[in-house]
Amino acid sequence: MATPLALPKGMEISAEIRPGFETILTRDALELVAELHRTFEPRRQALLQARVERARRLDAGQRPDFLAETKSVREGDWKIAPLPQDLQCRRVEITGPVERKMIINALNSGADSYMADFEDSNAPSWDNQIAGHINLMEAVRRTISLEQNGKSYQLNETLATLIVRPRGWHLDEKHVLVDSQRVSGGIFDFALFLFHNAKEQLARGTAPYFYLPKMESHLEARLWNDIFVAAQEAVGVPRGTIRATVLIETILAAFEMDEILYELREHSSGLNAGRWDYIFSEIKKFKNDRDFCLADRSQITMTSPFMRAYALLLLKTCHRRNAPAIGGMSALIPIRNDPAANDRAMVGVRSGKARDASDGYDGGWVAHPGLVPIAMKEFVNVLGDKPNQIGKQRDDVQVTAKDLLDFRPQAPITEAGLRNNINVGIHYLGAWLTGNGCVPIHNLMEDAATAEISRSQVWQWIRSPKGALDDGRKVTVELVRDLTKQELDNVKKAVGGDTKPYEPAAQIFEAMSTSEQFTDFLTLPLYEEF
Repeated sequence: MATPLALPKGMEISAEIRPGFETILTRDALELVAELHRTFEPRRQALLQARVERARRLDAGQRPDFLAETKSVREGDWKIAPLPQDLQCRRVEITGPVERKMIINALNSGADSYMADFEDSNAPSWDNQIAGHINLMEAVRRTISLEQNGKSYQLNETLATLIVRPRGWHLDEKHVLVDSQRVSGGIFDFALFLFHNAKEQLARGTAPYFYLPKMESHLEARLWNDIFVAAQEAVGVPRGTIRATVLIETILAAFEMDEILYELREHSSGLNAGRWDYIFSEIKKFKNDRDFCLADRSQITMTSPFMRAYALLLLKTCHRRNAPAIGGMSALIPIRNDPAANDRAMVGVRSGKARDASDGYDGGWVAHPGLVPIAMKEFVNVLGDKPNQIGKQRDDVQVTAKDLLDFRPQAPITEAGLRNNINVGIHYLGAWLTGNGCVPIHNLMEDAATAEISRSQVWQWIRSPKGALDDGRKVTVELVRDLTKQELDNVKKAVGGDTKPYEPAAQIFEAMSTSEQFTDFLTLPLYEEF
């Protein structure tokens, strides 16, 4: 039975209010959502339109560069505000959706931090979003528990520091309208968490910490900063209480890292190298460039020229500003039924984290609790008992615009790589449509970012004159359609059980990969399916 709510004036909620949801959807919390929406939604829409206009310039052949108008910021001698104690040591951060079991296991994992994700690893159904807020409210108060399959889950005495990732600027919360207009998914996620937990967290010796995704400019960071200022005043906590780490996961943001830190400097807790979305961003932004064409996804590593330049520039920029530099996600996961394959995967995890630590990064991400000790060991080997290595300045690093745009390797493109993209796309989309946004596929943890690479690569290979397989065949619409039928059968065999969601998933993947127009985010049309 739906529970009635006392809504603020001008607000409508079109989704079912299940028992318990009223603890999150209180009138005062929703008043904050409405207030932030009315104040800042025009700016969000203007910034989204600016993205469209900038994309048109890139499609017309313009190449991004460092901004002339913000040169003084890049050359200025300024630092972010001093870090709170529980954000000074972030050697290993674990990430995952806001599902109850995941939250408990992640907080107990031995990682320094846990990013509770309302974004890429979470399919944003109404139930997932509100249940996630209930779970986090209980986690903050240490009352969260779970009885499942004969097992009991509860929090340990020592926990990872909680950091929350709201949705990006491009995503709406379609179930909540203010003055007949959808609210921002990011503002909705942020406001509900802050309202219910900020004072409780302060009383417990921590504070509300956030990760900010998908930004494309420092003006988008400025919008978040202004929202933080207004929200802190509204809930009655001191200015600067909120701290936020920005994921640099778009090629355009890579040219504005100093500026993004500067805009958030009183609320900043550094930058993160969001590697998978970063690769997707490049494919998307240069999709019509006839000279741009990346090799199989498996060939694009953190040692590829453009990825290496990005990683080192992020590190140098952060440490110059006394800000943490957090390395990106290892998508590898433990492989229980194949010891040899598991050994190879763990070597991959160790080598990636060892490289980040020796470069100077202060920490890195993992997607599975079983990887926390392995990643931790590599950072401890370099840092010892130091909480971070912000003091390691990288004045030797000199990254130019040309370095950031050195898109190699361009080969090989293989049938196996094409098939893998199609297979992963179908598999992930099918799971997403059932409410699961984080899926182990072929011994990798896939989320929306990696699915985006799969989808966008296929689209671009079809259209690029360089989009040919290593056996000479051109990637075409007909070839993709033929392989999609085959890979749908392979996915069905792999998952077993109820395979009905994978039929529409295959149709969606094929349509988005072969359509004339490129859809900016696959989650936009998918979200309307909920």
